[in-house]
This record gives sequence, structure tokens and C-alpha cells, in this order.
Amino acid sequence: MSEMYPEIIMDYYRHPRFKGTLSEPDIEAKDLNPLCGDMIKITGTVSKGIITQLKHDGHGCAISQASAELLSEHLEGKSLEDVKKLTKEDVLKMLGIPISPVRLKCALLSLKVIKMAAYEKLGAEVEEL
Repeated sequence: MSEMYPEIIMDYYRHPRFKGTLSEPDIEAKDLNPLCGDMIKITGTVSKGIITQLKHDGHGCAISQASAELLSEHLEGKSLEDVKKLTKEDVLKMLGIPISPVRLKCALLSLKVIKMAAYEKLGAEVEEL
């Protein structure tokens, strides 16, 4: 597997810094990619609309797990409104590698989950990715 992905992706996959769950989260969501079985759950704390801490838990391929790591790292200290503005192109740029159509749902699963959590907190409907 390591030949398939750049070292940065493998580092995020093998040595997650944001893996886990928060016991009293302000935001929480999870989803499953039924095509491959990847699952991501994101929990976070929010103060005055700013994400103060994010954790992700779940299982799946290197792409789905690295994506969750990258988003968690990127979004701590950002607002829930910033989450709303994130696009699939932003996530693909963070990953920094070409993603095949088969792996696209893996790469975007954590974006879908964090948007679900943010929109629920904001009391709004989630937009399509």
C-alpha cells in the first residue's frame, strides 16, 4: 500500500494526531461509505462559533483516514462558517495526490461528516458536495 500513496498520506494514516472521540462534544456526526466500508465519526468542541478541538474516529483506507486527519488539523481554530465554505476541491488539494473516481468517496467522506456536524449546530440544511 505504501507505494500507492505519498509518504505524507501514509504518515497521517499511520500516526494520527487527531484520532479519538470527545466525551462531551458540541458537534458530532458520523457516516459510512457503503461501497467500501469506510466509516468516519467526528466530534468537536465549539466556542462562540469557533472550533476549539476536533477528533475523528473510525476505520477505512489510508485516503479516508488521512483526509479526516488533514481536515481536523486544518479546521481547529476555524469557524463553523469556514466549514460551510470548504469544497471538495479544497480537500483534494490538501491531499495533494490525484484521486481516482473509485477513491473520491473515500477522500470526501470526512468532509461530508464535518459539514453534517457543522450544519446541524448551525441549524441549517447540508448542501450537496
